[in-house]
Amino acid sequence: MDVKKSKAKQRKFKSMPIIAGLGLCLLAGLTWYVSINAGATTIKRNDMLFGTVKKGDLQVEIEGYGALRSDRQLLITSLTRATVQEIILKPGALVTPESIIVQLANPELQQLVDSAEQELSQRKANLRQLKLNQQRELLNETASYAEMEASYETAKVRLEAQSGLVKSGIVSALDYKESVVHEAQLKKRLNIHQQRTDALKLVNQEAINIQLEQIKQQQGQLDIAQNRLDRLSVKAGFSGVLQRLSVELGQSLAAGQEIALIGSVQDLIALVRVPQSKAQQIFIGQEAIVDTRRDKIIGRVSRIDPVVVENTVEVEIALPDKLPNSARPQLSVDAIIITDTLTDVTYIERPVNGKANSNTRLFLLDESNDYAMRTEVEFGKEMGRYIEIIKGGKVNDTFIVSDLSKLKKSELTIENF
Repeated sequence: MDVKKSKAKQRKFKSMPIIAGLGLCLLAGLTWYVSINAGATTIKRNDMLFGTVKKGDLQVEIEGYGALRSDRQLLITSLTRATVQEIILKPGALVTPESIIVQLANPELQQLVDSAEQELSQRKANLRQLKLNQQRELLNETASYAEMEASYETAKVRLEAQSGLVKSGIVSALDYKESVVHEAQLKKRLNIHQQRTDALKLVNQEAINIQLEQIKQQQGQLDIAQNRLDRLSVKAGFSGVLQRLSVELGQSLAAGQEIALIGSVQDLIALVRVPQSKAQQIFIGQEAIVDTRRDKIIGRVSRIDPVVVENTVEVEIALPDKLPNSARPQLSVDAIIITDTLTDVTYIERPVNGKANSNTRLFLLDESNDYAMRTEVEFGKEMGRYIEIIKGGKVNDTFIVSDLSKLKKSELTIENF
């Protein structure tokens, strides 16, 4: 019995090193598992956005949003007090210069036109009466002149006859002298009458001119009244589109009140707003691409508004004369302004919180793409969707560009499901 106990104890001592080794392996594995789970967080690949570092030429772009506007606009206002009688066209309608948009009503204008027409007719009648009176007066003067001219011719003949007889004593010297005086008087009276007739003609013509001037003034008043009456039929004024209608049916309008806004269809510009922080990079003449959702139009920056509204600046983009059919006034558009072209730069899709000329920490994937570690990255210029990498990344490196700023861990494990 003593021999058997000794063998059992020997087998027990021989198995203890094996058990101790297994325990140490289990402890090491548990330690590794705990360390891995303590320093890394597991995320799903489908929930993340990734960006790969590339190298090449890129354009520095600034994105903006806005709308197309007519470069040529016409604001139509009421010329006088009136009431909206009929609305013929509504916003969005294409118009020509003679297109009637709104019909207004004002009975006082019609009465004013009627009164002006009557006054004009009366002045024209007065002119005709004046001409008749002048013609009658001139005929009387002409008849009187003819009688005086006949008397002068008779006296002249008598004087010529007596001039030969006075020498022979047939006609006395006294009668001859009387004939000479009479002929001279008639000649003077005839000259005076002729001057009076010429003066009468000038006076008559001046009277006619005065009447004509009064008729012209009255015609002008009638034209003004008629124009104001015609303006009750509100016309577009030029070819374009009705952009805004500011009146309602039955509304009473005051003189100078806005009725409608007409804008050209072809002469369009783009007014877009860009962030204030990027406005200093924009200069007049830079190329811009305006996106109408159907077409892309190449334009040029023509004006930069100095006023800042809600941290944005308005930029005006001049567009070419020939535009696609999708371009129309008031259309909402997106725009990209090209401010510079960078050559041979290292870049990546801009992370959610990535800003130009700043440092940030991004998660860089290892070669297996299953593990990521937070890495310091220095950014340069921003180029629309992309941003320049100055330091911290090389070509073909893959970073997580999703927003992980709230994540405390510096390492990530990426699952494929």
